[in-house]
Amino acid sequence: MSDTLQQTGLIVEALQKVRDEALQHGRSLTDNGKGIDDHQVHAERLAYMATEVEAARSCLQYAQAAGENHADENGHTANMALGFAAEVGQRLVGQVSTHIEDFGFDETFLNDTLGQPQVRAAIRDGARESRFRTIGQTVLATKGVNHSWLESDIAEMTRDSVRQFAKSEVAPIAERVHRNDELIPESVIKNMSELGYFGMSVPEEYGGGGMGNLAMIITTEELSAASLGVAGSLITRPEILTKALLRGGTEDQKKKWLPPIASGALMVAISVTEPDTGSDVASVKCRAEPATVNGQSGFVIDGAKAWCTFAGRANIIALLARTNPEVSSGARGLSLFIVEKDAFAGHSFEMQQEAGGALQGDAIPTLGYRGMHSYVLNLDKYFVPTANLVGGEAGLNKGFYLQMAGFAAGRLQTGGRATGLAQAALEVSAAYADERKQFKKSLGDFQLTQYKLGRMAAHISAARQITYAAAPAMDKDEAATLTAAMAKLLACDVAVWVTQEGQLIHGGWGYGEEYAISRYVVDALVLPIFEGVKPILELKVIARTLLA
Repeated sequence: MSDTLQQTGLIVEALQKVRDEALQHGRSLTDNGKGIDDHQVHAERLAYMATEVEAARSCLQYAQAAGENHADENGHTANMALGFAAEVGQRLVGQVSTHIEDFGFDETFLNDTLGQPQVRAAIRDGARESRFRTIGQTVLATKGVNHSWLESDIAEMTRDSVRQFAKSEVAPIAERVHRNDELIPESVIKNMSELGYFGMSVPEEYGGGGMGNLAMIITTEELSAASLGVAGSLITRPEILTKALLRGGTEDQKKKWLPPIASGALMVAISVTEPDTGSDVASVKCRAEPATVNGQSGFVIDGAKAWCTFAGRANIIALLARTNPEVSSGARGLSLFIVEKDAFAGHSFEMQQEAGGALQGDAIPTLGYRGMHSYVLNLDKYFVPTANLVGGEAGLNKGFYLQMAGFAAGRLQTGGRATGLAQAALEVSAAYADERKQFKKSLGDFQLTQYKLGRMAAHISAARQITYAAAPAMDKDEAATLTAAMAKLLACDVAVWVTQEGQLIHGGWGYGEEYAISRYVVDALVLPIFEGVKPILELKVIARTLLA
């Protein structure tokens, strides 16, 4: 093992000890997570600390594997792993020192972990500006393109083929769709369907590719690098419903819905949020009441929904509604329905049923993330047959738990979406820095530019590796959702920061629509909101799981 990886190992080992002790004290402080709301600020610290430590560990394991497979001859991957781990250690030392009583530590424990001379030396060496400048020089030389080693030949083939498709079919139209707030062209959906992108993780028995979560994430990452709105998010909604069906749908429902979802014949939207209900999903008020319409048993749905992305073009909407009229029943009174509708273009639509039910939608103007359109929906006695209650009779009032299973898949996808967007920002920033001349030199010749690009690359690598690590974990056990939530948390923050750093490298031109970096900046802003806004993800998902 190289000296670089040995230093990274020292830091990661110390970080893990600090994390474990901090979480142990946190469990005592919060009564095993029951009192998180009485200690929200510290619980948020613990969630983010654990996330960064896990990312550092994932980077180390990846760099070790790459080295063993002779895939890191110039030490670029090992350098990024050490640089990221050092920055995590550096931040944690300052945070723990400042809030040592909250963490439940004493000075001796800190001195025996992050304060050990060898660890301190490794952090100092890892965080050296020259290390990040070396990484940045490699980024400039390679134009920032991601050629990171992949263990699986299938994964590498997937990346190469999707990247080629994204560059030829998606990238050329991305700016036009964004500036004009157009709907995704049908040609993109058709081509993605023919290539099997919508069914990559759907089991083969239901018409999918059965390729697992890693291939799906790589596909999402490459599509998002071309455009988050035009292609990067297209397969997220099918994935969310697919996971909910696989977890709790009846066999008949799986056979009916999964094959056309996998083939791309059915476009999917997800509807959970309401105008007055955001992260508090258990407070959903939109109601579904038993009814018989034209001799058919089912439910009529009444209420409003908000932020239902792709609702206009979608053929089906996975909609969470209250089937127990007592709001006090909370999450135990919600059910998940598959709502069928026609596909509509444009920014508004209205569905009228023969029996009088209506579904109307209006797109919400947004800063970025254009191409799919997010809608406010109003449902007035809109009829849904009993067969479309996910899980059938056994699924009644179980919708919240099925939806959360789907959201776990969505978070994993969002880790890929965020990584792809950040990667795109790195590439255009490296290209601009290489071409742009100031003070008779290229921007890339300046130390600060190299340093910034190096840090951007190291953090993207960390986001990528924690996301890739979550994929096989969820393949083995769909309930293994913690790492996916961590991947989403870290990768989204990385995307926001990297796109804004890239904008600064572009200077004034970064604020003009002539350069793609301006689109990346506004697209990235939505990422920490998806599948659980950042504070809720930290407290109600990550901290709650860690402290339970």
